[in-house]
Amino acid sequence: MHKPTAMAAASALAVVLAVGATGCGGSDAPQIQGPAPTASPAAGPVYVPDSLGHPLIRPTTLGITEFSTLFHLKWRNWGQPKAEATGELSGTWCTKCGTSGGYSATVELSGLQRQENVSYYTRATVRSSHLPDPNKTGEDLRSVHLPVPTP
Repeated sequence: MHKPTAMAAASALAVVLAVGATGCGGSDAPQIQGPAPTASPAAGPVYVPDSLGHPLIRPTTLGITEFSTLFHLKWRNWGQPKAEATGELSGTWCTKCGTSGGYSATVELSGLQRQENVSYYTRATVRSSHLPDPNKTGEDLRSVHLPVPTP
């Protein structure tokens, strides 16, 4: 009876030595503790490019497309994954805008993209009860790709 127990102990010792010899679980193995660090979505200044690609920080006026402009913008959450502003919307499609200025609107910027030591918002979503009809104007302000400069 003592032989099988001694054999089992010898086998277990051989496995432990083999694992230790291959480096698994040895004292040189890195020790990982705590939660993994999360990457910062923004680096350095955060910009939004206008329709011509000019980088702007918290603009009060933003040419969102060639034909539409947001103005009187008041920003919240700038530099976060999503930035939001309230203001007014005007465009070449707007027949009433010449006399009253524009329509109430909100804009949400998203899609932060890091480039070297700065970040850019890459998408814009405009909300207003008076958005232009994309079938008539060819522009859909509910999903605008912003022209981020290439590094």
